[in-house]
Amino acid sequence: MKIRKHHQRAISNLAKEYENDPRFLALIIGGSVAKGCARADSDVDFMIVATPEEYNQRSQKGDLFINRTDLCDYPGGFVDGKVINMGYLEAVAQKGNEPSRAAFDGAFLAFSQVDHLEDLIIEIHSYPDEGYEDRIKSFYAMAFIQNWLMGEANRHNNRYTKTRAASQLALFAGRLILAHNKVLFPYHKWFLHYLKKCDHKPDGFLKQMDTLLKEPNADNAQALFQNLRVFKDWGVTDYEAFMWFMEQVEWSWMDDQTPLEDF
Repeated sequence: MKIRKHHQRAISNLAKEYENDPRFLALIIGGSVAKGCARADSDVDFMIVATPEEYNQRSQKGDLFINRTDLCDYPGGFVDGKVINMGYLEAVAQKGNEPSRAAFDGAFLAFSQVDHLEDLIIEIHSYPDEGYEDRIKSFYAMAFIQNWLMGEANRHNNRYTKTRAASQLALFAGRLILAHNKVLFPYHKWFLHYLKKCDHKPDGFLKQMDTLLKEPNADNAQALFQNLRVFKDWGVTDYEAFMWFMEQVEWSWMDDQTPLEDF
């Protein structure tokens, strides 16, 4: 991974500022710089691990962000960080959602006083195998339903539902492909970037997704979904997709659960 010199200088300045501060245990560099896709004007994202005492004090005051321009020497540059503790890192490794795990893609230590912290970061960013088949079924069923919903929106000429169905179909079709490739969902900002990196996806998938988002209509939705459907046997019948949506989304409130589309 190649880091621009001015970003590297900012990282060095950041490390020098905090590595001898007894309130902090480690500095983790993340974001676009760590992922290797930063622009020249990108900021430097980081997470700084505080001692339990420092973290508790800051948490009580609502002071868990660090944003500084004085550590950068390039136009518009700044460092942007979150103050975390070891409990947070351990929780992400144990039960973190995909965007929280994906935040550690390419992450590296600028300094650390914590034994085996690199191993923990690797564990955090590993794709979780538990629940894999359920995720595949869920994402396929949601894509199926959104394609159906687009047909209804088209029939009633409902612009709001068309745009909603288009974005949701793109989201869950894309999440299905990410899961198929065992790539963590990085949340929306980096969604297309990571889809492009997936080796196994239907031909023309990203172009069809872009067309659907530009022109949300039933024909474009059907083209995207049909390409997804025939790409492989996802193991979900149409009836099973409808049943999954009814039980897991429409009726999710019965089990005090948050439906997938609200995550």
